[in-house]
Amino acid sequence: MKLGIYPGSFDPLTNGHLDVIRRADKLFDRVIVAIANNDSKQPMFSKEKRVELASESLEGMDNVSVETFDGLLVNYAVEKGAQAIIRGLRAISDFEFEFQLALMNRHLNSSIETIFMMPKDKYTFLSSRMVKEVASLGGDITGFVPAPVLHAMRERSK
Repeated sequence: MKLGIYPGSFDPLTNGHLDVIRRADKLFDRVIVAIANNDSKQPMFSKEKRVELASESLEGMDNVSVETFDGLLVNYAVEKGAQAIIRGLRAISDFEFEFQLALMNRHLNSSIETIFMMPKDKYTFLSSRMVKEVASLGGDITGFVPAPVLHAMRERSK
């Protein structure tokens, strides 16, 4: 069975993330959306809440599960028996950072491949950081995030 892991903080999960997950679901027998903390960011939602929101947003995708992990991603991938790490690329500006991560992961464990996937054009500008900023300034994020995330962000801003 081919297993791909799509890691990220997903704070919040966006429609761009969903697009990459749907594409990955076509390539792998199983996909794990692996939620981690990013120590350089102050999260809007707890890891547990992000798991809940991602799980609700991915309902009906039977081959996709949501988990959390700590530590090195390549170690988690080996533990799960994954063949690949899935990374989203929106623009050229993402490439250098993602390329460095992929090379480091390959150095740490050459048996795990990194696959870069691009979301649909309409999501290339979208990032979790941008969604949070627009929402904090009272902007409409309806087309940017799945319904469970939209509801949670609206509840949080009350």
